[in-house]
Amino acid sequence: MTKKTILITGCSTGIGLAAARGLRDRGWHVIASCRKQRDCDRLRAEGFSSPLIDYRDTGTITTGLKETLSETGGTLDAVFHNGARGLPGAIEDLPTDGFRDLMESNLLGWHELTRQVLRVMRAQGHGRIVLNSSVLGYVSMRYRGAYVSTKHALEGWADSLRIELRGTPISVSLIEPGPITSAMRKNNAEQFFEWIDWENSVHSDSYRSGLVARFSEDKQGLDPFELPAEAVVEKVRHAIESPRPRARYRVTKPAHLMNFLRRVLPTKILDWVISKG
Repeated sequence: MTKKTILITGCSTGIGLAAARGLRDRGWHVIASCRKQRDCDRLRAEGFSSPLIDYRDTGTITTGLKETLSETGGTLDAVFHNGARGLPGAIEDLPTDGFRDLMESNLLGWHELTRQVLRVMRAQGHGRIVLNSSVLGYVSMRYRGAYVSTKHALEGWADSLRIELRGTPISVSLIEPGPITSAMRKNNAEQFFEWIDWENSVHSDSYRSGLVARFSEDKQGLDPFELPAEAVVEKVRHAIESPRPRARYRVTKPAHLMNFLRRVLPTKILDWVISKG
């Protein structure tokens, strides 16, 4: 029997890498893409096909999908959009160029790849599109405005796409994790120090005692309620294998709790609760 095929983006570490390994172990033909060539080379040494796909570069999206389809014989059963970055900092400190760059990584590149993938899925008559969102796709958080914006936009984009594909054999599912073990803190620190002039900000004292202090921590063990990346992989598995995939999959207790609170609390009280978190 021919193996089912899936393209996963952002496979260098964390959820993407765990998904690539976990789904390969389940018998899927996994195409594990990364945005940096050195990471693609490392995954190829591990036995994966690993095309270069950088969401900020439309050319790599086109060539990466072409390489994928060459590997799969022109078909693709599923795509798991996972590659994304963060850019912490107050909205008033956020350079527009940095915000634009993040939108390319976390939304516009996903849009372009999906448009290209849909041509394949419509032609073959089936497909699963799975999108790694976040608890911050439906609630907000201080100093996370850029990332929150991309995930809120992704949620609305996915809802529209799902409705437009209603009645077709192509499904759209959102994964909405809370705290998951990953390299996100390190990546966030790199983006923060690249884009945010934090020492000259009105928020400098808060940054110094909060974000900057946290970035410099020698982290040991998991944060409260944090789950390993495999917890997300289990939801991805259901979204691509179940005959009735869900529209949304929440992962971790905080993700479920915040979904409940946003439904029952007035906005001002929810803002207070989140500000104390």
